[in-house]
Amino acid sequence: MPARILICTAAFGEGHNSAARNLALALQEAGAETQVADPCMLGAPVSTRWICKGYRIMTTRAPRLWYRVYLSTDKVDFSRQRMPLMRKPERKLGELVADWKPDAVVSTYPLYPYFLERLLEGNPNPPQLYTVVTDSIEINAAWIKAPTGEWLVSDPYTRQAMIKDGVPAERLVDTGFPVNPAFSRMEPVPADDPCEPFKVLYFTTGRRLHVRRISKAILQTSPRTQITIVLGRNVRHLYKKAKEIKDAFPGRVKLKGWTRKVPALLNSHHLVVGKAGGATVHEAIAARCPMLVHHLVPGQEEGNLRLLEKIGAGMLAESPEALRSAVADMLADNATLWRSMKRKLAAHGRNAGAISAARHILQRLEKRGEESSTSGEG
Repeated sequence: MPARILICTAAFGEGHNSAARNLALALQEAGAETQVADPCMLGAPVSTRWICKGYRIMTTRAPRLWYRVYLSTDKVDFSRQRMPLMRKPERKLGELVADWKPDAVVSTYPLYPYFLERLLEGNPNPPQLYTVVTDSIEINAAWIKAPTGEWLVSDPYTRQAMIKDGVPAERLVDTGFPVNPAFSRMEPVPADDPCEPFKVLYFTTGRRLHVRRISKAILQTSPRTQITIVLGRNVRHLYKKAKEIKDAFPGRVKLKGWTRKVPALLNSHHLVVGKAGGATVHEAIAARCPMLVHHLVPGQEEGNLRLLEKIGAGMLAESPEALRSAVADMLADNATLWRSMKRKLAAHGRNAGAISAARHILQRLEKRGEESSTSGEG
């Protein structure tokens, strides 16, 4: 029988959902049976939607306030905390495990392992537990203290940071962030590309003025630059401003709404400009596409920026002036800096994190099955 793996995600940030979806794809390709579920949305849909809305507003419009909230969670003992808002999600998670009887449970959200510790107490044959850490380098205590079998992390720097914080090294596995398996089968723009034109992929936030200012900064850097503006789910809100840019720079601007073709877009562009979310940063790394960060959520996303800087593949450019200067530097002297960043990304690798994570989990399950069989024979 194929291995049954329950993957639990949460709507509080796209990184959790992206990691869960991509890991499920890789496990299915490997022959496993998977179920992706969001216990928060299933157990408490109304309150979860309100929390998600508040989270988006706070991180976009009041990031410093969010930073204080984020830091406060470092002091919370989630093994003891029984938050009223999380009672129904915890109950729903228990139902999912009881009904589906998975061989393993993978969590891409840090609170679920604490729920599972309580739910599985006394279970004579509990499923294996894995936690996919969707942040990099700057890791919140909720991840570090999670009662899990193993942590799957995105890079060696994050692994070392967690070891320094007391996590046993033998239980930390650097698989790479679970990006879409399609990344491993795609050819990125080569480092020796002539860069004529220089194609920039711009992931917007929900702020109208940013769309115009950032796009202009990129396009005014050089007549060589072209831009693809991805409006995402904000298409109605942002389209008018984006259309003004397209009309002002004829032939140099493409507009896209919500798209499933992010891997193909990243692999066909020279540079990505976007928010330092876990999914975007690691997809850029997988596509070997250098990145400029125009928006950063303090605390939560600082580690993602640090990872880009450590690799030598990106930097912070929060203002239009900083963006214009950064793009100009990349293109100077026959794009020497850009080509160097491409080579560093190629050396770092990490374009098959979901495949690596899936392989690791299935190998662990196979080993457990062999040990169980041997024990039974004895």
